[in-house]
Amino acid sequence: MLRKELHIFTFKDLLEHFPHRHIDKTHVDTIVSLNHNTEYAQVAGILLDFEILGTQRSKRLVAHLKDQTGIIELVWFQGIGWVEKLLQVGKAYLIFGKVGFFMGKPQIAHPDLEVYTTQNATGKSYLEPIYPTTEKLKAKGLHAKAIGNLTQELFKQISEKDVFENLPENILQQYKLIGRFQAYQQIHLPTNMSNFHQATRRLKFEELFFAQFSIQLIKLGRQQFSRGLVFEKVGELFTNFYENEMPFQLTGAQKRVLKEIRKDTASARQMNRLLQGDVGSGKTMVALLSMLIAADNNFQSVLMAPTEILAQQHFNTIKEQLKNIDINVQLLTGSTKAKNRKPILAGCADGAVQILIGTHAVIEDKVIFKNLGYAVVDEQHKFGVAQRAKIWKKNSIPPHVLVMTATPIPRTLALTAYGDLDYSIIDELPPGRQPITTVHRFENGRPQVMDFIKEQLKLGRQAYVIYPLIEESSKMDYENLMKGFEEVKSFFPEPKYWISMVHGKQTPDLKESNMIKFVTGDTHILVGTTVIEVGVNVPNASVMVIESSEKFGLSQLHQLRGRVGRGAEKSYCVLITGNKLSADARERMKIMTETNDGFKIAEKDLEIRGPGEMEGTRQSGALLFKLANIVTDKNILEAARDSVANILEKDFELNTPENQVIKNYLQLQKSKTQWSKIS
Repeated sequence: MLRKELHIFTFKDLLEHFPHRHIDKTHVDTIVSLNHNTEYAQVAGILLDFEILGTQRSKRLVAHLKDQTGIIELVWFQGIGWVEKLLQVGKAYLIFGKVGFFMGKPQIAHPDLEVYTTQNATGKSYLEPIYPTTEKLKAKGLHAKAIGNLTQELFKQISEKDVFENLPENILQQYKLIGRFQAYQQIHLPTNMSNFHQATRRLKFEELFFAQFSIQLIKLGRQQFSRGLVFEKVGELFTNFYENEMPFQLTGAQKRVLKEIRKDTASARQMNRLLQGDVGSGKTMVALLSMLIAADNNFQSVLMAPTEILAQQHFNTIKEQLKNIDINVQLLTGSTKAKNRKPILAGCADGAVQILIGTHAVIEDKVIFKNLGYAVVDEQHKFGVAQRAKIWKKNSIPPHVLVMTATPIPRTLALTAYGDLDYSIIDELPPGRQPITTVHRFENGRPQVMDFIKEQLKLGRQAYVIYPLIEESSKMDYENLMKGFEEVKSFFPEPKYWISMVHGKQTPDLKESNMIKFVTGDTHILVGTTVIEVGVNVPNASVMVIESSEKFGLSQLHQLRGRVGRGAEKSYCVLITGNKLSADARERMKIMTETNDGFKIAEKDLEIRGPGEMEGTRQSGALLFKLANIVTDKNILEAARDSVANILEKDFELNTPENQVIKNYLQLQKSKTQWSKIS
């Protein structure tokens, strides 16, 4: 049962099944001292009487316990027959429970009860642990207390030899961490809350330390031992474009990232770099410039985007920017016709195609490159690990890889979920971009919002109206979208206004066609779901209306907002919600109206939702911590990371005497040596 319900297979698993709270039974209270501020109490006394009152549903067992200072009432509404057998008038008992008052007198309902002895006269010597359990286990008698008894028995059987130290002495001293065996004792059976907090801090540090060790070893191993193609020079293609064709000056952040990429690609080690940048920060320009460096060194590049519309946009933008540069750029997607596909595939194979842009079609087996040296993956979280890994196999020496995301990743998440990658941040917007004004409106203000859209359309602009995502089973979402579409049409009648609609249940061709109508300006308003969230670039669109905004997470709201504000004109985002909002929803609306900073929003999103819910995080063991929380334990994470970096820099192979404890522990983990199995 323990295996199935709590995944406890070994004594080690039992040791790491941590209590979720503790009860303080370390002292005995007098009855007279109990008052309305007393939450829990433990009292000892003589049982004066007990009787069963009421019938059926109102049935209860009431008893009275007396100490030298007063009398307290005890009451049970369940398990009455079992309790009745335990009680004996005139006998001394120790009881514990939550204190209430009934008609001004103290009362405890369903107290813990044990016979009073000389051993428990002054209370326990430790705080009593309460363990997570399940209804099925409770039915078999394995309630929280029974699991506690198992753990106590385990501590009688083990010593420091079984739970040996795995952190060097200098780290224990530097961060004032208690020993490992002591930490396990004090997290389960703490003598006081101060010791419990010390134990928790020690074990959190250990968790984060070894997670960082694993991540940084992968990263260092790749840096030291993975061969990479060498981009020896910055040549004519890059220089000509940079000096004569650049549509705008690079920001300081873009220049910094380019230098980081340049250093990586010249180092003879394969680059694996994550590039984060808020919507509109100029990641694509960095990708283009780095692809020109690859071409200058006679290497081909590929840019992979998650959707055909985004791939087409990248192709159109890059083709336009390179119109005066002698370089062969091609587009390959699932809908590329056979007559066009054949010469593109031939050009990839003989090296004539220098930059290939497309969807996952670019990694199909039929696509063979002569000399692929550089791969850019846009909106990387939309691709699976297996899809990205296919790129590596497109050359005998894997190409350099740049993965880009417009979903800002908080630093703590980047250190854990993406810590094996080098990462760069573009934290400036190009000059000339105006901040987007974001407002929150309740649904009764929708007519005024529609009037505002009309004003923007008169100025020649376009607008989005977005509804929550339609899922296959969500009939209500679909009905809401269709109802919303009809409502928008009533405000904006044809032929004066033209409206496109896009959602996930449409055929790919229809979706693409409706999207293109909006991109080319043939329609004034795009009504849709979050399928437009990533990558759609319509500089003329100046209004984003998000219906039922309370149903969206912060990162998603920020991504949707990023679809406007891409031109030189002032842009607006309107968040429409129902009149009744939860505290969380109000907080999200407040943050969105206060800041355009994607990193601040991502930090807050991580705080509200936790790392497991964040879009773009890897489904990785790196985030599956038993104790540590990367939001609240940021300082411990930073300390653990710095310690690991310092050790690996000085003693990569862990040969020094002080690092032997780490080496021994890692070897033990590798061999999967376990303690005795629990049958």
